Order: sequence, then structure tokens, then C-alpha cells
Amino acid sequence: MQSDYKLIRQVIEGLSMMNNKFMNLMLDENVSAAQIMLRVILKDDKIKVKNVRIQRFIQNIYGHSAQLDILAEDGFGRYFNVEVQRSDEGASVRRARFYSSVLDTQFLQTNRDYNELPDSYIIFITENDVFKKGLPLYSVERVIKEESSNFSDGSYIVYVNSNCRDNTALGRLMQDLYCTEPAKLHYKEFAERMEFLKCSKEGEEKMTDIIELYAQNVAKETEHKKSVEVALSLLTDGMSIDFAAKHSKLTVEEVRNLAEKRTA
Repeated sequence: MQSDYKLIRQVIEGLSMMNNKFMNLMLDENVSAAQIMLRVILKDDKIKVKNVRIQRFIQNIYGHSAQLDILAEDGFGRYFNVEVQRSDEGASVRRARFYSSVLDTQFLQTNRDYNELPDSYIIFITENDVFKKGLPLYSVERVIKEESSNFSDGSYIVYVNSNCRDNTALGRLMQDLYCTEPAKLHYKEFAERMEFLKCSKEGEEKMTDIIELYAQNVAKETEHKKSVEVALSLLTDGMSIDFAAKHSKLTVEEVRNLAEKRTA
């Protein structure tokens, strides 16, 4: 039991906000933290967040639904969706377009004029520089090409490159996203919340889902390791790749790769 708790503490202590589930807990109903994040990213100190929700599921009965990691609303009725993406595939430009359209269909009420459609911001915080231009920020707006002027439809998409962790306000924010120790965070709005989540019993209890997910991943890794051992043993005994795949529960391709490495 003692060793289990020690492992749980190791998991908790190693969490940073680049883990999207931990980010969700950091910002859940935490208006001040969401507000400082949006102010820094959008360079707008006038943003006043009214509410913030996590894991907002938006049902689309005619097509693809969406689950928004973080959804905030400010006093002007603008909506901000923040997504942490560690893989480039999860931050595709068409996904950004889709999420933007989801907000539009969700927040224009029946019988309302199109001019009442609220401004929306889709913000992807990415682990890698997905556009590979070395910029800390990529701000996307529609333009009228012939005039090089803004279309001004109230739709904004922003990619934040978390690799840029310099001594600017945005760079310090990105440093905080990777930081695991409350005392070393630059922004007190994050430090206070992380202190609560990591250093109090009540906060620890809120992280049950993260810990259970980690345990599931460890179990899967252990099961896969055992399957590899079975496959290698069968190959050593001269069994075919198909036979080894069937009895180890690995794919034929996985067993074939093991066989090639074994004879290399």
C-alpha cells in the first residue's frame, strides 16, 4: 500500500499543464488563471473572463461532435476555446476550422440575427512548432485578398508554439506550462491552483481520473511487454510469424518486426 501511494505521489509531482487533463483541472472554474492565460496569449489586458468550463461536449446530430478541453466566456460574450495538443495531428488546420464552426452553431440562438453571432477564438497550444517558422505565435484571420484587408467576421484561430520559452510574458507562460513545481511558476494564478492540487489531500482526490488513466497505461505497457516475451519465445522455438502473432496477441506486423530485429 505504501509503495502504491509513493507511485501516486510520483505521478502527481511529475504533472505539468502540458498534460491536458491536468491543464483542465488547473483551469476548471478558475477564472483568474484562464483570464491571465488569455490576456497573455492574445495580448489584451482588457479581457475579463466571466466563466470557464472544461470538457464541454457539443453534440452534433448531423455529423461529427466535439469535446472542447477548455471553454471560457468573457464579459463581451466572446468565446475562447483552448486546446493543448502534444501531437501535430491533433492541431491540424482543418480541425481548427471545424472547432470554429462548432462554436458558431452552438452559440447563435434560434431567431437571432447573424450580426449577433459572438466572436470566437480557437487557441491551440502545441508542443511542437507545427508550422516550422520559428514563431512563438501564429494568429489566423480571414482577409480580403484583393485588398489585403481584414474580413472581420469575428472568427480567430491562434496557434501557440510552446517551444518558444524566452523571457517575454508569453515565453514565461510557456515555461509555466512545462513546470511541475508550484514554487517555480511565474504566474501566481497558476501557482495557487497547482499548490492546492499537488499539496493538499482535497486536491489529490480531484486527480483520481488522471491517476487511474496512468495506471491503465502502465497495465497496458506491462501486458504488451509480456506479449513481446511470448512472441520472442515462440520465434526462438522455430514457430512461424503467424503462429507467434496468434498466440502472443500481437499483430503480424509487430511479430515480423521482432523477428527482423532478432536476426539483424
